[in-house]
Amino acid sequence: MTAHPSPTTTRDGGPSGRGNIRVGVITFPGTLDDRDTQRAVRAAGAEAVPLWHRDKDLHQVDAVVLPGGFSYGDYLRAGAISRFSPVMGTVIEQARAGMPVLGICNGFQVLTETHLLPGAMLRNNHLHFICRDQKLRVENATTAWTSDYARGQEISIPLKNIDGRYVADERTLDMLEAEGRVAFRYVTDGPTADGYGNPNGSLRDIAGITNEAGNVVGLMPHPEHAVEPLIGTGRTDGLGFFTSILKKLVNA
Repeated sequence: MTAHPSPTTTRDGGPSGRGNIRVGVITFPGTLDDRDTQRAVRAAGAEAVPLWHRDKDLHQVDAVVLPGGFSYGDYLRAGAISRFSPVMGTVIEQARAGMPVLGICNGFQVLTETHLLPGAMLRNNHLHFICRDQKLRVENATTAWTSDYARGQEISIPLKNIDGRYVADERTLDMLEAEGRVAFRYVTDGPTADGYGNPNGSLRDIAGITNEAGNVVGLMPHPEHAVEPLIGTGRTDGLGFFTSILKKLVNA
């Protein structure tokens, strides 16, 4: 079994008066990727703190990840029920106060349902579940979750969804473009069969966005599945999300 680094001491007291950076990972009924996300947090050198959807207490975490899956079976629509879980009231409050929050796949859907991020996620335009490695282009490398990347950098991380089509009205899309809040786009200059192209019909090839403050980021692909060379894509392109937040909190 591969050994993983233990949580590192970042600085005296840390951002919350402790030595270790603590990143909470929420589990809803139907969440699938909470364990993988905790593993990614630990691989970056932070402490992963499991959070239960019925618990309002965030247990003094410094950041929160809403992982992928099918919370509440995606009944009504993806993320619509999870939005009302007790933990989300606290997450919304803390996110608006500046706490870093990352939503991955189903987590992105929950963030749009809470209106922490604009727009909505609809069924893929081809109406099929898709699972493949996906190339993305980093459009914003200044958020709390993307600072270890460079703008224009292309990365490859796994994608798996059926409700992954990002949509918004033209005014919202223009606002996101003008304010630099498109965080990632699907790379579309290649054959779809080889992992290129817009996989779900997302408007303007948007794969992920950020809020105005840059502390809340949502994306459909799964960076937690690309943090170790022996699993996922065989690359570590997703690790930058978790090292970015670690450095952000260390320097806070």
